[in-house]
Amino acid sequence: MKISNCKLVVLALSALIFLVPNVARATDEADVRGTVQRVFEQLKSRDYGAVYDSLPASTRTRMSRARFTGSLSRAQNMYVLDRMELGQIRVSTNVAVVDTVLYGRVVSPIETEGKIVVQQYLVREEGRWRVATGDNATIKRFLVSNPAFGRKFPIRQPRIYVKQNGKWIEFNPARLMRS
Repeated sequence: MKISNCKLVVLALSALIFLVPNVARATDEADVRGTVQRVFEQLKSRDYGAVYDSLPASTRTRMSRARFTGSLSRAQNMYVLDRMELGQIRVSTNVAVVDTVLYGRVVSPIETEGKIVVQQYLVREEGRWRVATGDNATIKRFLVSNPAFGRKFPIRQPRIYVKQNGKWIEFNPARLMRS
């Protein structure tokens, strides 16, 4: 009887060893998803101070709260965020990437629907996920510490689209400037 109880304990522990990484990964993905959703709602409600608090320490060191919130406040007259779609979430220790599509309306200089297809990068600092999208220096530092993840998910520039005649057309400001 003792041998079969021992086998059951070994089997249970073995199963636990294989399940724990999956549970941890699911928890990390849920935390990352929650962070991205929270920051989107803060942007949407124009709570730029809270968005600033969600940035990595290195970003906050390089940019003051007043400069960050002022920049976002000035931009609020140009667009309005409506909704967000989250795609695949990939997590590796202290860095995560989330495929995201942000939908909104451009209100100035012309009025039209718009969307931004972007990879949201997050870094874990002091046990919390911080949104590092747009801060390539911080993202690169974390990707260097995890080269396999960096090779698999290199930084991609956001793609911006506007709706014309019912179709999404990529907006390329560089192409417009060359014309």
